[in-house]
Amino acid sequence: MEPQSSTRSNSQWTDGWVTLQHLRTNLFIASWALILLAAGMSVGIPGPSGLAIAAPLGIVGSIMLVWAISMKEEPQGLTDEEISNWAPESDPLPPGAGGSVMYRVDTTLDTPIRTSILCGACGHVEWVEGKKPASYTCTGCDLQLWEEEE
Repeated sequence: MEPQSSTRSNSQWTDGWVTLQHLRTNLFIASWALILLAAGMSVGIPGPSGLAIAAPLGIVGSIMLVWAISMKEEPQGLTDEEISNWAPESDPLPPGAGGSVMYRVDTTLDTPIRTSILCGACGHVEWVEGKKPASYTCTGCDLQLWEEEE
């Protein structure tokens, strides 16, 4: 059973390890917050006790800032091969409103222009060259999914 949560997490589970997303941005925010907190405490708390608290916070904030500046966060996109080999999952879709059959149409934006059509009734995926056709009947279950009127 998977735990359900109503909040979004800022991490992903990968092979048992948690990988943080947007680590560089989070480090920038946290480091500046620590530096500003340290500056405020050094001014606001008189004597050596203020400095004893503010100095470690400022040092840690400075180290985090240098770490964030030295990081390279590049988006982890898909390779051209992964994009060209992509296909929708061939699982049946739940029925739509009023029991209508749902379908999914995906068209590539780059050449070669190809369109995948997923029939929600049987889960059959078919590829068509070019853009979405004006009408389509599923070859897996002989069900007409749509017909556009002109």
